[in-house]
Amino acid sequence: MYKKMKLFDTIRVAPTLLGGDVQVNVKNALKEKLEGRLDKQLGAIVAVTGIESVGEGHILVGDGAVYYDVDFYAIVFSPMIQEVVEGEVVETVDFGAFVSIGAMDGLLHVSQITDDFMSYDGKNGRLMSKTGPRSLGEGDRVRARIVALSINEREPRESKIGLTMRQSALGKLEWLEEDRTKSNVQDEG
Repeated sequence: MYKKMKLFDTIRVAPTLLGGDVQVNVKNALKEKLEGRLDKQLGAIVAVTGIESVGEGHILVGDGAVYYDVDFYAIVFSPMIQEVVEGEVVETVDFGAFVSIGAMDGLLHVSQITDDFMSYDGKNGRLMSKTGPRSLGEGDRVRARIVALSINEREPRESKIGLTMRQSALGKLEWLEEDRTKSNVQDEG
């Protein structure tokens, strides 16, 4: 889930930037320091959007930079357990599919795609159903639920988000549309 949050930090403005517009220099320093950073409590900081206030600057002995206390606004991607998300399959492998759900990727294990048995077709880079015509591959749009979450702020690439599509109203968007169309035809007949 994306959230607009009010945050606080102390930011260092390099001596080479002194004399310029403080608001601009502080905002640029915030962006450089925080955008793309992963925090266990907050999630992924996607963008610094504005500054509410900049406190008085402080200089530390031996450092020519100025340190400012800053209240600012940022857009944060904060995945939550049981949240329903939509995303795009970015890679398929023999054990499942990686789904981009915003600022992070989640893993959709092969056992969590459908009730059907799915196998990996390495030649075409797709997961194929053994009992029907359904398949899942790179570029497919899906709706899934977050069922496991392990955020590692020291090594963001080690963070893990587990997804499932084995629940009602979840799956590849094309499958959901097919199911809805079949349901409407049966209701009319």
